[in-house]
Amino acid sequence: MKALWPPLSIVLVIVCLWIAAVVPMNIHLTADQAARQDIVVTPDTPAERKEVSGISLALQNPDIWGMTYTLDRPNLPSPHQVGAELYKTIFTVAPTSRRSLLHHAWVTLSATLLGFVIGTTVGILLAVGIVYNRTMDKSVMPWAITSQTIPILALAPMVIVMLGSIGIQGLLPKSIISAYLSFFPVVVGMVKGLRSPDAMQLDLLRTYNASPNQGFWKLRLPASMPYLFASLKIGISASLVGAIVGELPTGARAGFGARMLVGDQYGQPIVTWAALFGAAITAALLVAILSLIERRTLRRMGMVGAAA
Repeated sequence: MKALWPPLSIVLVIVCLWIAAVVPMNIHLTADQAARQDIVVTPDTPAERKEVSGISLALQNPDIWGMTYTLDRPNLPSPHQVGAELYKTIFTVAPTSRRSLLHHAWVTLSATLLGFVIGTTVGILLAVGIVYNRTMDKSVMPWAITSQTIPILALAPMVIVMLGSIGIQGLLPKSIISAYLSFFPVVVGMVKGLRSPDAMQLDLLRTYNASPNQGFWKLRLPASMPYLFASLKIGISASLVGAIVGELPTGARAGFGARMLVGDQYGQPIVTWAALFGAAITAALLVAILSLIERRTLRRMGMVGAAA
């Protein structure tokens, strides 16, 4: 339980700051409503209203604070509004319905997992080539680093349009974008892990006349496991981001990205925030699953300290 207190404390602080920010963010939206109810008198002209800060208005009229937490279309939804939307779209709607957040989660998750598998496979293969081939080390690694300087928001529409022009639509384009974001941390982590054995261990293998294949399977690959799992946890989160970004330029009808677009286009910020939190919860669950696999794998390999 003691290990849970630090993250819980951070979450509590964030929630408190969120609750405190609701009033200044939404106070102007409640001004007209409060004036109609004779709670507060607002300035007559829009120019005069802009000169009145939300904080000063709230301090002068504490009776309208509560109204900022119950708006249908707030600038900043309150935590209980987002929680209510999550509960409604997860537990009170059939999972197969387009109104269900579980339905949208599965659409995004399928592209995320496929892209993660592709990106991880490509990343591991490139890392092995970089470690064992000097030419790849000098050529591929700089290009891998350069590839991450391209903004994904600019690249995603190009990939979608290019693949759509040859009839490839749906899951694969989003998976390619996910793979593009997830392969880089795997490459960097695996290269670091495969090079982690020290000179004494490598000399010992040469003393035993071990082949390069034996050196890879018996020393380099086991030594790279902690680095690989650290990279995978970064890669799975990046893959989820890639899947969501891939849904935005296509006008997708399902997925977290589509849900966010619906909230923005129809002026429903609570829907957008619920989709954002749904994506965050999905990412946390994926990372937790990888952490569980990591602990069990490293424990079986005798790396108790690394697994802890």
